[in-house]
Amino acid sequence: MVSTFHGLEVSKRALNAQQLALYTTSHNISNANTIGYTRQRVNFEQISSLTSSREPGGVSGNVGSGVQAGSIQRIREQFLDVQYRTENSKHNYYFTQGRALKQLEDLLNEPTEVNLAFVFEDFYNSLQDLIGNADHSGTREIVAQRAQAIADTYQYIDTSLQEVRDDLSSQIDVSAASLNSILSQLNAINVEIAGIEPHGLVPNDLYDERDRLLDSLSELVDIEVTYERSSGMPSPIAEGIATVKLKNVGQEVTLVDGASRSFSQVEISYDDDQNIESFTFTNEELGETVEIEAANFDSRGAIKANMEMLGYIDENGEVTGYFNEIREDLETMLRAFVEKFNEVHQEGIDLNGDQGLAFFEFDDEDPLGTIRVNQAILDDPDLIAASLNGDSGDGTNAINLSEVYSNQDVGLGARTSVKSFYQALIGNLGVKTQEVNRMTNNTAVLRQQVEENRMSVSSVSLDEEMSNLIKFQHAYNAAARSMTAVDEMLDRIINNMGLVGR
Repeated sequence: MVSTFHGLEVSKRALNAQQLALYTTSHNISNANTIGYTRQRVNFEQISSLTSSREPGGVSGNVGSGVQAGSIQRIREQFLDVQYRTENSKHNYYFTQGRALKQLEDLLNEPTEVNLAFVFEDFYNSLQDLIGNADHSGTREIVAQRAQAIADTYQYIDTSLQEVRDDLSSQIDVSAASLNSILSQLNAINVEIAGIEPHGLVPNDLYDERDRLLDSLSELVDIEVTYERSSGMPSPIAEGIATVKLKNVGQEVTLVDGASRSFSQVEISYDDDQNIESFTFTNEELGETVEIEAANFDSRGAIKANMEMLGYIDENGEVTGYFNEIREDLETMLRAFVEKFNEVHQEGIDLNGDQGLAFFEFDDEDPLGTIRVNQAILDDPDLIAASLNGDSGDGTNAINLSEVYSNQDVGLGARTSVKSFYQALIGNLGVKTQEVNRMTNNTAVLRQQVEENRMSVSSVSLDEEMSNLIKFQHAYNAAARSMTAVDEMLDRIINNMGLVGR
């Protein structure tokens, strides 16, 4: 037999359970626009009606005992988190590359009227004017000044390249500091979760914060996340302690160690020219250090993208990186042009009847940053060797000088002139930028698809929550009406029975 007041207890439990469901629904609605929030639900559990008995079998069934709120659970699917973080790493890798390439395109200014090709064309045109005006001082002055414009443009490109590389280096350092901060925060959350879960509690807000940090971490590097069950008596829906490892670096690197509640910090080593040499991960608590050579750091994300743009030491000990390649190509082009132009100029004769001087000069260690016109020629344009026979009006050598820019015999390869070499350089830059932008768009679409799938599972739908509010409100009202009915029944039994005949 059940207790006389059993119905009141069942109704009370129903009221408490539905009330908690209403509060949880209100919590979801309140956080509908909170970034990283995962919607929650109350898991209702039927209270067992089985009780101990002296009858054979040891238990007996009674009238149902009602409902209780077993736990409040986040609605989250880890598989979608893994997919999102993988796509997020890829997208930020290409996005960061695209941003650096955009800086490089802006620096070279192609095609505009303030670029290197335009300056060369101006110089070429001035040499064409010199052919028919070899003894004209004004024409010679223009040739000298436009030659200086080529030197100034090269120096500007050199300075700007270094400024962009400085900016990339700073971005890498900021990313490393951000990575270290995230790892520290993840470890702190692990410590908090490890202190809560053993008591059977489920820290949903800490899980949300951890997932937000892991999403941010995946922008910088490619990661793998595993979870370890807490000690004690954790809830069956407890998610456990997170261990985060770095992927695609040639050896195992644990960024956050859930078992030991410890974490690593990264330090980046550079050579004298700001090229990355290695990444060193140190876990001070465990006394462990792992060094990853830059050539083996293949974990896609913003850090790797900036490294490939800035420059690093490859597996052969050589300097590589896209900005270094561009600089090397520009130096190759400059050397070929200057050597050929000086050779042709020295074959000519100036207005004084002397053999031509070296027209351009540069320091061999840094040709881009030190290219200059021979100061003697700037001071006295009569020293420009436009003639071959020594006559003041002869511009034969000026013809040869004007052909250097388009001459295919300058040591840049078969059928390759300075002009075509630079056009190929700019063309390759455009193709690479286009390819990176295409991959940025593709990975953005894939990431968006995964994000929408994840949001369909985890985000708050106001329509659904409003439906839940109505559902739980009706259930609460029904439980209250049930309690009123039981109360009326008990009132009849207690206060009215046995009064007949009085």
